[in-house]
Amino acid sequence: MTHTFQPNGTGAMKTEHLTQPDDIVTLGGNLYVGFQNGVGSQGEVAPSGNLDGTVVEFTPSGSVVKQWDVKGKIDGMGADSATGQVIATVNEDSKSSLYTISGGTVTHYTYTPSTLPSMGGTDAVAVDNGKMLISASAPGTSGKAPASAPAVYAVTLNTGAMTASVAPFFADNASATGVNGSNTGKKVALALTDPDSNGIVPSSSPDFAGDFVLNSQGDEELIFSDASGQNLQVLKISNSVDDIAWATSASGSLYTTDSSADTVDAITGPFTPGTVYTAVTPCNANSAPSTCPGPGYPANSLGTINLKTGAIGNISIGGVTPKGMIFVP
Repeated sequence: MTHTFQPNGTGAMKTEHLTQPDDIVTLGGNLYVGFQNGVGSQGEVAPSGNLDGTVVEFTPSGSVVKQWDVKGKIDGMGADSATGQVIATVNEDSKSSLYTISGGTVTHYTYTPSTLPSMGGTDAVAVDNGKMLISASAPGTSGKAPASAPAVYAVTLNTGAMTASVAPFFADNASATGVNGSNTGKKVALALTDPDSNGIVPSSSPDFAGDFVLNSQGDEELIFSDASGQNLQVLKISNSVDDIAWATSASGSLYTTDSSADTVDAITGPFTPGTVYTAVTPCNANSAPSTCPGPGYPANSLGTINLKTGAIGNISIGGVTPKGMIFVP
């Protein structure tokens, strides 16, 4: 797959292969994948001169339906089945904005306020009963963030003004009830430094059914919230992880993106419904060394999460280095 762009936004057109697939969502029976194409986390130009990420629509078997270039590094994606929109956020560290794709049309929205309260960027997108929830990633990138900065934004789109207004859903220092370890059943103050991927727990899950879940990747914590954003629970996990996907049926496909190999992989079952799969990402832990992978910090792998103990299990499957992930029954 390729796309065509103007190096640094000017001059003669150039064609290059799509690279660095990251987030993945499903809508209307098809898959949508965001390719980052070397763009920096604040929208910096790629070594090739490219400034654009690419969203590609695939059939479940991998045929390309359509693709769209958007300016910036695509990091977070979500889908709203009620409106028929795919949502993509760009530039997760700073200078963020978002795009919607609906009926083949791309619309660009700028955030209001333009400097986000977390002094960072935005990442993953989840839609819960019409409410758009977006992770407030990389707090403090563009200035000192207050301890009470939002960890998650509730976002409202203004189609006339092409703006996306943000309101806090819950804060980096919100109070939560511990699920495991020495804090089981106790109220603790969060101190989140790395809000990242998110999602809605399936109603069939034996734990946290219907909750919104935020992965604070570097902190190795999962925060679960009801629809109000007021009743939080925190699960300490044994490793850093990225995307999370619940198996909701015995048959289906677990789709993962592999940004190192520039592939989208389909893993078929049988599956045990209720199993929680994840991309294990040791190099994204706050404790990871600057040179990574390295001793004690291996490359990404496929794993599972025990939602009672926080233990991360390992699944040995060759040739897969997952990052983005979604289960399609």
